[in-house]
Amino acid sequence: MSVALPRTMTRGVVFVHGAPAVLCPHITWAIEAVLDRRVTLDWMPQPAAPRHLRAELSWTGDSGTGAELASALRGWDSLRYEVTEEPSPGCDGARWSYTPRLGIHHAMTSASGDAVVQEDRLREAVLRTHGDLEALQEEIDLLLGLPWDEELEVFRHAGDGAPVRWLHKVG
Repeated sequence: MSVALPRTMTRGVVFVHGAPAVLCPHITWAIEAVLDRRVTLDWMPQPAAPRHLRAELSWTGDSGTGAELASALRGWDSLRYEVTEEPSPGCDGARWSYTPRLGIHHAMTSASGDAVVQEDRLREAVLRTHGDLEALQEEIDLLLGLPWDEELEVFRHAGDGAPVRWLHKVG
């Protein structure tokens, strides 16, 4: 006898901060494959990177869809993106940030969108730095994704004219 468990639905946003035009159809197809539906991305010029475009897409799906989207987009040269997934009943929120130079960063997020560092990762950072406060600060910055935020910030600001995305409460 099998028991059908209820699926937990959530929502999030894919922010493609910068992609060469030749990648845009491939990005759309990758997102469609994960969401199992057709999507339309409104590609706009990315002022922070000549010959690059940017787009945003709000999505809804099962918990874990954010991870699938981030994985589907990972590894393409010259692509910069972030994927968010809002918290849902029984599931933490998350954010994935990707740059070609740094690769991918994953952080759990609180209901207010703050990065949350798990206790074991913080303890490991303290142990690894042997009381060196400067080294500990660098470890904490990595855990919070500061290098990714610094690299992506110029692309985020360049998108200030983008459509407004409203936050929704799930659950």
